[in-house]
Amino acid sequence: MSNPDSFIDEVTEELRRDRMSMLLRRWGWVAVLAVALLVGGAAFNEWRKARDAARAQAFGDAVLAALELPDAEARSAALAALEPAVPEQRVVLEMARAGSLAEADPAAAAAALIALGDDAGVAPEYRDLALLKAIWLGGSGDAARDAAILADLATPGRPFRTLAVEQQAFAAIAAGDPATAATLLRVLTEDAEASQALRQRARQTIVALGLEAEPA
Repeated sequence: MSNPDSFIDEVTEELRRDRMSMLLRRWGWVAVLAVALLVGGAAFNEWRKARDAARAQAFGDAVLAALELPDAEARSAALAALEPAVPEQRVVLEMARAGSLAEADPAAAAAALIALGDDAGVAPEYRDLALLKAIWLGGSGDAARDAAILADLATPGRPFRTLAVEQQAFAAIAAGDPATAATLLRVLTEDAEASQALRQRARQTIVALGLEAEPA
């Protein structure tokens, strides 16, 4: 390489360094700020996660402590004093309150759960669970409405479908229709989504109805 070429390269490199130095002096603070924001943001997110986890743990411990109180009035008072911080906690608290109330007034507990199940602001799976628990406690007192609730819960794809079908069978038994009950229970004994315990209960109920000599 000739000396002129070498000189030009050196000048070009020097200009490049000068330009980079100027850019760093002018905009370097932006890079520093960006790094600081990234690090600070990550630290804040970790702190927030830890804080939320601690709050959730404290709330859960408070609910369990309230439910463990031996006196029904004391349990109700302790649960009433709790304040949920997020929608999921409100659902848990409402269900716990209904469970505590069920001992003294199952109809009122069922009504509270049905109201929770009708709340469009509650996540669908929690609404379904609230409605199913309401049926377990005796339902709304309106047989037609309870049947409609169970029919909806028994729709394919719903999270508690098989348990709803079992309740439909029990409702049929209560209505004096053992044939319909047996049909529903037989379906459960072959349902892949049903738990082993649920399939076993279905077989035992069929035997108890006298419609089969031996469980399948």
